[in-house]
Amino acid sequence: MSPESGLLIAVVVAVAAYLLVALIFPERF
Repeated sequence: MSPESGLLIAVVVAVAAYLLVALIFPERF
């Protein structure tokens, strides 16, 4: 796995986690 693909996966996971938290706790956003 190249560093670029690892960084891309990290960004995708971070965005997915942010959207999940925003859906669970909408009053905080």
